[in-house]
Amino acid sequence: MTVQSPPPMATESFTDAAAAVARLEDIYERNTAFLRGHFEAYANGVVPATRIRATYPFVRLTTSSHARLDSRLAYGFVAGPGVHETSVTRPDLFRSYLTEQIRLLIENHGVPVEIGESAEPIPVHFAYRRDINIETALPHHESPLVTRSLRDVFDAPDLATMDDAIADGTLKLKPDMPEPLSLFRAARVDYSLRRLYHYTGTDPDHFQNFVIFTNYQFYVEAFADWGRQQLAAGQGAAEAFVEPGNVITRNGRLGGGTTGSAPARTPQMPALHLVEPGHQGITLINIGTGPSNARNVTDHIAVLRPHAWLMVGHCAGLRNTQRLGDYVLAHGYVREDHVLDQELPPWVPIPALAEVQVALEEAVETVTGYSGFELKRVMRTGTVASVDNRNWEISGPAVIRRLSQSRAVALDMESAAIAANGYRFRVPYGTLLCVSDKPLHGEIKLAGMASDFYRQRVGQHLQIGLKALELLKHQESERLHSRKLRSFAEVAFQ
Repeated sequence: MTVQSPPPMATESFTDAAAAVARLEDIYERNTAFLRGHFEAYANGVVPATRIRATYPFVRLTTSSHARLDSRLAYGFVAGPGVHETSVTRPDLFRSYLTEQIRLLIENHGVPVEIGESAEPIPVHFAYRRDINIETALPHHESPLVTRSLRDVFDAPDLATMDDAIADGTLKLKPDMPEPLSLFRAARVDYSLRRLYHYTGTDPDHFQNFVIFTNYQFYVEAFADWGRQQLAAGQGAAEAFVEPGNVITRNGRLGGGTTGSAPARTPQMPALHLVEPGHQGITLINIGTGPSNARNVTDHIAVLRPHAWLMVGHCAGLRNTQRLGDYVLAHGYVREDHVLDQELPPWVPIPALAEVQVALEEAVETVTGYSGFELKRVMRTGTVASVDNRNWEISGPAVIRRLSQSRAVALDMESAAIAANGYRFRVPYGTLLCVSDKPLHGEIKLAGMASDFYRQRVGQHLQIGLKALELLKHQESERLHSRKLRSFAEVAFQ
């Protein structure tokens, strides 16, 4: 069968990063518009005789030099001579990110980049920003006007090609294929962009570069109150506060006002965003309970290439010397959650990152007023164990023995998965937990105890997380995205 595509756009070379990204946008917008036009005609009974196809734009770098670059850099260069390429989606969303990555390539290698049309088809579902059925008012069943299956006319998402082989180091290239430039190809990114709205109730456009994950709704409520107060007072750099349903409250100094409406049902992992220019604000997500949610949401947020993510939630204290409300700064993890065992075997160490650890400790000092040796009154640094069994405390002596052998000081179900996926996807990570119970020492979380604990500690704990991210914002990106998370043969894009 013949294939109908938009007229080919010639590949062009660029030495200006902004112009290169503008060309990516031109190709992407034209090709997705082509697919949308044909799909809407198809849904109304105009079935083409040919297959309809459009492809993603690409960025390509070709270099023949083994020249040694500044060895302090963690990204922005290719590992060796050859052709390196990646397909790109939503260049409007990733404009700042792509401009920085392409600028570094041009500067570090002294050669232009090429922009053109790749061979990777755009699935018709991904030509729309959100759900194709909603955006086109298409019924859930096929229209009687449609005489050929959608898959016979358009490219559909192929999950077999949307894997994480690049990030996991398992990619097997065919001869003469270009080396990858980024961890994710375009369709893999598009898949996650749709999942983010599904799970969090907000569009990916609102996600910020600094992310807090939590496992309790109380933190969401505290963050919402704080964010609204900031905007109502016209304070800070924030432009807006976004809640599920894309409910947007604008800063008072920008005129204020709220648009959008809350969803009828709360999303599975609701997200809130304190939006600053350049996506430099803070996103908070309640991932709920369990390592599966932690792995799921970080699989998708990773494609946005955030600058850092933190786990700020509750845990069980494992030491008798701890008190309810004490903090735990994780410097290592016992990974008994098993959600990443295939991609990242448990024998792989998940190291503490100095930049994040220092920011968290400084934040605890600032918010609590303790410092130096006195800080030990309210915070302990040590190993956090994450498990996949919510009733671990009644699972027998073998579990307790392993925890003791690991020297763990706290236990939860999410922190190790969040840190491990940060390591896997080269996203700086950290964990600061708050002791909410001590089941090994007779202090079980009961309703009355929990209410008193939450009232006293939630606000302070959240403020520590926010302060830590503010400290990380002031670091140069090259320092924050350090070499510690890079593999032997790494892609150029951060």
